[in-house]
Amino acid sequence: MIPRRDPVPTSALGGLLVWLGMTLLAGCRTETPLSPTAIVAARDGRTLWVACATGGAVMELSAEGGVRRRFPLPSAPSGLALSPDGRTLAITCAAPRSTVCLLEVERGEITARWAAGHTAMAPVFSPDGGTLYVCHRFDDDVGVLEVRSGKMWARIPVVRQPVAAALTPDGRRLFVANHLPAGAADRDVVAAGVSVIDPAARAVVANLTLPNGAGLVLGVAVSPDGRHVAVSHNLARFQLPTTQVERGWMNSAALSFIDVAAMRVAATVLLDEVDAGAANPWAVAWAPDGAKVVVTHAGTHEVSVIDAPGLLRKVAAVTGGGATAKDVSGDLTFLLGLRRRVALQGNGPRALTVAANRAWVADYFSDAVESIELGSKESTSRRVAMAPPREESSARRGERHFNDATRCFQHWQSCATCHSWDARVDGFNWDLLNDGVGNPKNSKSMLFAHRTPPAMSTGIRDSAEMAVRAGFRHIQFAAQTEDVATAVDAYLKSLRPVPSPWLKGGRRSAAAERGRRVFADEGVGCAGCHPGRDFTDLRSHAVGTANAREPADTRFDTPGLVELWRTAPYLHDGSVATLRELFAGRNGTDRHGRTSRLSTAEIDDLVAYLLSL
Repeated sequence: MIPRRDPVPTSALGGLLVWLGMTLLAGCRTETPLSPTAIVAARDGRTLWVACATGGAVMELSAEGGVRRRFPLPSAPSGLALSPDGRTLAITCAAPRSTVCLLEVERGEITARWAAGHTAMAPVFSPDGGTLYVCHRFDDDVGVLEVRSGKMWARIPVVRQPVAAALTPDGRRLFVANHLPAGAADRDVVAAGVSVIDPAARAVVANLTLPNGAGLVLGVAVSPDGRHVAVSHNLARFQLPTTQVERGWMNSAALSFIDVAAMRVAATVLLDEVDAGAANPWAVAWAPDGAKVVVTHAGTHEVSVIDAPGLLRKVAAVTGGGATAKDVSGDLTFLLGLRRRVALQGNGPRALTVAANRAWVADYFSDAVESIELGSKESTSRRVAMAPPREESSARRGERHFNDATRCFQHWQSCATCHSWDARVDGFNWDLLNDGVGNPKNSKSMLFAHRTPPAMSTGIRDSAEMAVRAGFRHIQFAAQTEDVATAVDAYLKSLRPVPSPWLKGGRRSAAAERGRRVFADEGVGCAGCHPGRDFTDLRSHAVGTANAREPADTRFDTPGLVELWRTAPYLHDGSVATLRELFAGRNGTDRHGRTSRLSTAEIDDLVAYLLSL
């Protein structure tokens, strides 16, 4: 096995500038949007702090309206946490070498800046305020920071892409949401899950798998009494052919509940209705009294306000208190009478905080915050603008369309429902109708799709432009105007690769440099099919991976290798979990480079190189 890279050193200005360049939309000539991506409120609900990802700052707002103060940051802010005493705001600033900033809220001064891992996010204070837990999304671990000294005491490995975390009130268990499933995608059960950390032992004590098809996990919250954990996620019906989208046939929005005492997933309920999807559930939060649990729907621009005690009673009654999540996860009527669905004025509600019986929601694409009275029966919100209206660039408009499920028939899904919000992968195989039924293919990253034609695994679309338009017609089952498709093209073309977490100080390791020479060796032949800046010859090849329903000589498009480190599982059918498994166990006929005669050390070096791209 190749060892993980060393803990990252203090952030360098050059690395931060590179990251900011990737974060801001490429080619944007209009004023930069704010993109509120995290929000936290004072206990009395009078003051809000909002992290603005592309705005590069944290804004302090009055709950009654208006920005009080703005705090510039070294890189894109990705998460916020208010200390238990309300005096200190922890801010994660995402970068390949992230920074954690401490802001003294009364003085309005940043008093500390600490180094953290790759794409730090979702900070969580311990109950005594002495420890800060930080998710490192692309390092696949959780950092443990001592607040007094800023020392990183531990890096705790989790499953895959931790993006959210929540601590029980007694501080004894930290629940970490893993964004994507791990392992091969051609199994009967494919699902992401929640890692449970014992903070005292600084170790994972359980990995709880969510129901089959659970993925794109984005929110996790512990109930005030510490008895339940709510987890928001997508539920992919990946085992069905994509012949229809209604009734959640392809994707549905879900909320799972973990029984903390039993340490198991107790139930999963659907947030959609029979003829109205509630796509792309994002943040989840409990009211301080435990009476409500609130979920944002980033795809349909709504908030669900759910009667939490009523829901838990109904779950116990239906399941008998001991059934598994699958017992109610197919019922689109389960929340009838228990949920108020509130339409928002803005677009892209992602972040959420609850205080003083109000839910505050940050609209990513509208640069605004909206509030909802939890005790009210009215389905209305109050809006606080963070900036005046501004002209969108074509790429920004395309990003908004990419994430917008209201363009889909009955609002069941958006492009982001299968490619995540950043246009990469979801880890599932999908039986799309491009090339017949019965031949599922693993979802692909959209990075550089427009400059590496053809599109789709079998090259059935001549270009990504064609694939975008076909996707709206045959996957979202809705026709779109050309300006929408053109804007999505612009967004996808603006994507830039994220530096690999396998780089050391921005450079390849010695093993990766040796692997580069193995890759370039004509006798091994990797570079023959994967040449140039994108590592693809733009051709199709029969590589012997067709399934029983396909002709044995089926040819598959040569994939590019940039960001290969984040696109597992591998091969067109997602049947290989790791690159080492591919070369050491699945390439005996040398169809993926002539690797059968390589030594174990040479394979390790080759893998190290590929993961550095």
